[in-house]
Amino acid sequence: PLLRRVTPAVVNVAVISELTVEDHPFLTDPAFREFLEQFDIEPPNPDELRRRESVGSGVIVDGRRGLVLTNAHMIENARDNITVTLKDRRSFKARLIGRDPGTDIAVLQMMPIDVPRLPFANSSDLEVGDFVLAIGNPFGLGQTVTSGIVSAVGRTGIADDSLGELIQTDASINPGNSGGPLIDLAGRIVGINTALIGPSGGNVGIGFSVPSNRVKRAMRGIIGGR
Repeated sequence: PLLRRVTPAVVNVAVISELTVEDHPFLTDPAFREFLEQFDIEPPNPDELRRRESVGSGVIVDGRRGLVLTNAHMIENARDNITVTLKDRRSFKARLIGRDPGTDIAVLQMMPIDVPRLPFANSSDLEVGDFVLAIGNPFGLGQTVTSGIVSAVGRTGIADDSLGELIQTDASINPGNSGGPLIDLAGRIVGINTALIGPSGGNVGIGFSVPSNRVKRAMRGIIGGR
Protein backbone atom coordinates (compact mmCIF):
# COMPACT_ATOMS: atom_id res chain seq x y z
CA PRO A 1 0.00 0.00 0.00
CA LEU A 2 2.84 2.44 0.77
CA LEU A 3 4.43 1.95 -2.64
CA ARG A 4 1.11 2.11 -4.49
CA ARG A 5 0.76 5.60 -3.02
CA VAL A 6 4.37 6.74 -3.54
CA THR A 7 5.51 5.34 -6.90
CA PRO A 8 3.20 7.41 -9.18
CA ALA A 9 5.22 10.49 -8.15
CA VAL A 10 8.54 8.92 -9.23
CA VAL A 11 9.48 9.43 -12.88
CA ASN A 12 12.05 8.45 -15.46
CA VAL A 13 14.03 11.35 -16.94
CA ALA A 14 15.63 11.16 -20.39
CA VAL A 15 17.97 13.94 -21.47
CA ILE A 16 19.65 14.61 -24.81
CA SER A 17 22.72 16.77 -24.25
CA GLU A 18 24.76 18.63 -26.81
CA LEU A 19 28.51 18.46 -26.22
CA THR A 20 31.27 20.20 -28.12
CA VAL A 21 33.89 17.84 -29.53
CA GLU A 22 37.14 18.90 -27.90
CA ASP A 23 40.27 19.41 -29.95
CA HIS A 24 42.21 16.16 -29.52
CA PRO A 25 46.06 16.33 -29.51
CA PHE A 26 46.15 13.87 -32.44
CA LEU A 27 44.38 16.44 -34.61
CA THR A 28 47.36 18.76 -34.35
CA ASP A 29 49.82 16.00 -35.27
CA PRO A 30 50.83 16.44 -38.97
CA ALA A 31 51.58 12.73 -39.35
CA PHE A 32 48.15 11.75 -38.08
CA ARG A 33 46.41 14.27 -40.35
CA GLU A 34 48.43 12.93 -43.31
CA PHE A 35 47.28 9.40 -42.41
CA LEU A 36 43.65 10.55 -42.47
CA GLU A 37 44.13 12.25 -45.83
CA GLN A 38 45.59 9.05 -47.34
CA PHE A 39 42.33 7.24 -46.63
CA ASP A 40 40.10 10.23 -47.46
CA ILE A 41 38.91 10.41 -43.85
CA GLU A 42 37.59 13.82 -42.88
CA PRO A 43 39.09 14.95 -39.56
CA PRO A 44 36.47 15.92 -36.96
CA ASN A 45 35.69 19.58 -36.55
CA PRO A 46 36.53 20.69 -32.98
CA ASP A 47 33.47 22.96 -33.01
CA GLU A 48 31.16 20.12 -34.00
CA LEU A 49 28.35 19.26 -31.56
CA ARG A 50 27.55 15.67 -30.70
CA ARG A 51 24.43 14.39 -28.97
CA ARG A 52 24.45 12.21 -25.88
CA GLU A 53 21.40 10.63 -24.28
CA SER A 54 21.30 10.16 -20.51
CA VAL A 55 18.66 8.28 -18.58
CA GLY A 56 17.94 8.83 -14.90
CA SER A 57 15.18 9.39 -12.40
CA GLY A 58 13.25 12.15 -10.70
CA VAL A 59 10.39 12.81 -8.31
CA ILE A 60 7.40 15.09 -8.74
CA VAL A 61 7.32 17.37 -5.70
CA ASP A 62 4.44 19.61 -6.81
CA GLY A 63 2.05 18.11 -9.35
CA ARG A 64 -0.14 21.21 -9.62
CA ARG A 65 2.88 23.22 -10.77
CA GLY A 66 4.53 20.33 -12.57
CA LEU A 67 7.78 20.60 -10.55
CA VAL A 68 10.19 17.68 -10.76
CA LEU A 69 13.38 17.18 -8.74
CA THR A 70 16.32 15.36 -10.29
CA ASN A 71 20.15 15.48 -10.25
CA ALA A 72 22.04 18.47 -11.62
CA HIS A 73 24.63 16.23 -13.28
CA MET A 74 21.83 14.56 -15.25
CA ILE A 75 20.81 17.87 -16.84
CA GLU A 76 24.27 19.23 -17.59
CA ASN A 77 24.50 20.50 -21.18
CA ALA A 78 20.79 19.84 -21.74
CA ARG A 79 18.80 22.23 -23.87
CA ASP A 80 15.09 21.59 -24.39
CA ASN A 81 15.50 17.86 -24.97
CA ILE A 82 14.17 16.64 -21.61
CA THR A 83 11.45 13.99 -21.41
CA VAL A 84 9.71 12.89 -18.21
CA THR A 85 7.95 9.52 -18.22
CA LEU A 86 5.44 8.53 -15.54
CA LYS A 87 4.92 5.10 -14.04
CA ASP A 88 1.89 4.63 -16.34
CA ARG A 89 4.24 5.28 -19.31
CA ARG A 90 2.81 8.66 -20.28
CA SER A 91 5.62 10.97 -21.44
CA PHE A 92 5.84 14.76 -21.28
CA LYS A 93 8.36 17.35 -22.36
CA ALA A 94 9.96 19.31 -19.52
CA ARG A 95 12.15 22.37 -19.26
CA LEU A 96 14.97 23.16 -16.87
CA ILE A 97 14.17 25.81 -14.27
CA GLY A 98 17.60 25.73 -12.63
CA ARG A 99 20.49 23.71 -11.22
CA ASP A 100 22.49 23.74 -7.99
CA PRO A 101 25.69 21.77 -8.70
CA GLY A 102 26.81 22.12 -5.08
CA THR A 103 24.02 19.81 -3.95
CA ASP A 104 23.62 18.06 -7.34
CA ILE A 105 19.98 19.15 -7.46
CA ALA A 106 18.01 20.42 -10.46
CA VAL A 107 14.37 21.45 -10.83
CA LEU A 108 12.39 20.74 -13.99
CA GLN A 109 8.91 21.88 -14.94
CA MET A 110 6.42 19.84 -16.94
CA MET A 111 2.68 20.22 -17.44
CA PRO A 112 0.52 19.99 -14.28
CA ILE A 113 -0.15 16.39 -13.30
CA ASP A 114 -2.38 14.75 -10.70
CA VAL A 115 -0.11 12.65 -8.48
CA PRO A 116 0.21 12.25 -4.72
CA ARG A 117 2.46 14.87 -3.16
CA LEU A 118 5.34 13.30 -1.27
CA PRO A 119 6.32 15.20 1.89
CA PHE A 120 9.92 15.75 2.94
CA ALA A 121 11.16 14.18 6.15
CA ASN A 122 13.56 15.97 8.49
CA SER A 123 16.85 14.35 7.48
CA SER A 124 18.43 15.52 10.74
CA ASP A 125 16.30 12.87 12.48
CA LEU A 126 17.80 10.00 10.43
CA GLU A 127 19.73 7.39 12.35
CA VAL A 128 21.93 4.50 11.29
CA GLY A 129 19.72 1.45 10.93
CA ASP A 130 16.57 3.28 9.78
CA PHE A 131 14.84 1.39 6.96
CA VAL A 132 14.68 3.16 3.61
CA LEU A 133 13.51 2.50 0.04
CA ALA A 134 15.21 3.71 -3.15
CA ILE A 135 13.03 4.20 -6.23
CA GLY A 136 14.41 4.88 -9.70
CA ASN A 137 15.20 3.73 -13.21
CA PRO A 138 18.39 1.61 -12.97
CA PHE A 139 20.11 0.99 -16.32
CA GLY A 140 16.98 2.33 -18.06
CA LEU A 141 14.99 -0.78 -17.09
CA GLY A 142 12.02 1.19 -15.80
CA GLN A 143 10.74 1.97 -12.34
CA THR A 144 12.39 -0.25 -9.74
CA VAL A 145 12.17 -0.32 -5.93
CA THR A 146 14.99 -1.51 -3.67
CA SER A 147 15.19 -1.60 0.11
CA GLY A 148 17.88 -1.28 2.74
CA ILE A 149 18.92 0.71 5.76
CA VAL A 150 20.75 3.94 6.46
CA SER A 151 24.37 2.76 6.67
CA ALA A 152 25.84 6.11 7.72
CA VAL A 153 24.87 9.75 8.00
CA GLY A 154 27.05 12.80 7.41
CA ARG A 155 29.30 10.84 5.04
CA THR A 156 31.93 13.07 3.40
CA GLY A 157 34.77 12.64 0.92
CA ILE A 158 32.51 11.55 -1.95
CA ALA A 159 33.04 13.11 -5.41
CA ASP A 160 36.07 15.01 -4.14
CA ASP A 161 33.93 16.18 -1.23
CA SER A 162 32.10 18.56 -3.58
CA LEU A 163 28.69 17.24 -2.50
CA GLY A 164 29.18 17.76 1.23
CA GLU A 165 27.60 15.47 3.80
CA LEU A 166 25.57 12.60 2.34
CA ILE A 167 23.39 9.73 3.51
CA GLN A 168 24.96 6.33 2.87
CA THR A 169 22.62 3.40 2.25
CA ASP A 170 22.86 -0.24 1.23
CA ALA A 171 19.59 -0.01 -0.73
CA SER A 172 20.66 -0.79 -4.30
CA ILE A 173 21.50 2.38 -6.23
CA ASN A 174 22.76 1.84 -9.77
CA PRO A 175 23.38 4.04 -12.83
CA GLY A 176 19.96 5.41 -13.76
CA ASN A 177 18.84 5.75 -10.13
CA SER A 178 20.33 9.24 -10.04
CA GLY A 179 17.70 11.82 -9.15
CA GLY A 180 15.24 9.33 -7.69
CA PRO A 181 14.04 9.58 -4.08
CA LEU A 182 15.18 7.75 -1.00
CA ILE A 183 12.09 7.42 1.17
CA ASP A 184 11.33 6.26 4.70
CA LEU A 185 8.61 3.79 5.68
CA ALA A 186 6.16 6.67 6.13
CA GLY A 187 6.50 7.55 2.43
CA ARG A 188 8.48 10.73 3.06
CA ILE A 189 11.50 11.84 1.03
CA VAL A 190 14.65 11.60 3.16
CA GLY A 191 17.10 12.17 0.29
CA ILE A 192 17.72 12.34 -3.45
CA ASN A 193 19.97 9.56 -4.78
CA THR A 194 23.12 10.94 -6.33
CA ALA A 195 26.15 8.61 -6.34
CA LEU A 196 27.48 5.11 -5.77
CA ILE A 197 30.78 3.36 -5.22
CA GLY A 198 31.32 0.15 -7.15
CA PRO A 199 34.34 -1.48 -8.82
CA SER A 200 32.54 -1.83 -12.15
CA GLY A 201 30.05 1.03 -11.90
CA GLY A 202 27.34 -1.21 -10.41
CA ASN A 203 25.94 -1.59 -6.93
CA VAL A 204 27.87 -3.28 -4.14
CA GLY A 205 25.75 -1.90 -1.34
CA ILE A 206 27.35 1.54 -1.07
CA GLY A 207 25.10 4.32 -2.39
CA PHE A 208 24.69 7.95 -1.43
CA SER A 209 21.82 10.44 -1.25
CA VAL A 210 21.66 14.19 -0.69
CA PRO A 211 19.80 14.74 2.62
CA SER A 212 16.29 16.15 2.30
CA ASN A 213 17.01 19.27 4.36
CA ARG A 214 19.74 20.31 1.92
CA VAL A 215 17.52 19.38 -1.02
CA LYS A 216 14.74 21.66 0.23
CA ARG A 217 17.11 24.60 0.67
CA ALA A 218 18.54 24.10 -2.82
CA MET A 219 15.05 23.78 -4.31
CA ARG A 220 13.90 27.01 -2.66
CA GLY A 221 16.97 28.78 -4.02
CA ILE A 222 16.31 27.51 -7.55
CA ILE A 223 12.58 28.23 -7.62
CA GLY A 224 12.92 31.60 -5.89
CA GLY A 225 9.80 33.69 -6.39
CA ARG A 226 8.20 31.32 -8.90
